[in-house]
Amino acid sequence: MSNEAFDDVTVTKRANVYYDGGVTSRTLVDDGARRTLGIMHPGDYEFETDCEEHLDLYAGRLEVTIDGETTTYEAGDSFIVPANTTFDVSVSDLVDYCCTYE
Repeated sequence: MSNEAFDDVTVTKRANVYYDGGVTSRTLVDDGARRTLGIMHPGDYEFETDCEEHLDLYAGRLEVTIDGETTTYEAGDSFIVPANTTFDVSVSDLVDYCCTYE
């Protein structure tokens, strides 16, 4: 993402907390787009998507496995997870991310 900040957003007060706090995020909506800003602590996680997800990493390093193919991403990288997909994430260094739902 090229911008450092979002303007005129609505933020959900309650955090999204997964895996006993290993993954946390806050939901925001700007210009009709739904996003989450979050942190993933080191660990292994499994997620499912309903819609396509675009993830931008601001800090950290992780491996993502989709359909048996594993790819490593780190700060500055972006990737897309297709809709209706189950994927695995292995976080080696604390990850700061933004996920945009399409």
